[in-house]
Amino acid sequence: MKNKKAYFITQAAVIAAIYVVLTLAVNAFDLANGAIQVRISEALTILPFFTPAAIPGLFVGCLLSNFLTGAPIWDVIFGSLATLLGAAGTYMLRRQKWLAPVPPVIANILIIPPVLHFAYGLPGGIPFFMLTVGIGEIISCGILGMLLLFLLQKYRHIIFQ
Repeated sequence: MKNKKAYFITQAAVIAAIYVVLTLAVNAFDLANGAIQVRISEALTILPFFTPAAIPGLFVGCLLSNFLTGAPIWDVIFGSLATLLGAAGTYMLRRQKWLAPVPPVIANILIIPPVLHFAYGLPGGIPFFMLTVGIGEIISCGILGMLLLFLLQKYRHIIFQ
């Protein structure tokens, strides 16, 4: 039982680290925060399909990423909660492969636009931000996430014992 707990914590930590590295890389192109964002790290929200350790890993990774990219406190809090809710939803839908990317897309479409409007004070309304965030999430979670799912599925028993 001790080894399972250590393995769970290690998986969560590795996922968090990968999320942070990917977000910081995308942030160099100014695509991690803002009205137009394609956070490729959000493709990792597909990982709860394979392991529940991804849920805390993604939450911590998003929390650290938002903090390290200088996001306002409301984005650190609510952006991280959006990723947490999306990851938990993916885990709950793990038996429905094609629905796995839907929860992160919906969570981000509903939670991030008000953050962009109120915390960042960006020009444009909430419906506009719902569109831009939605497009970014569909690219990150729907397309890249599903590609990642199919790639990892072949090796799931090796990587996610």
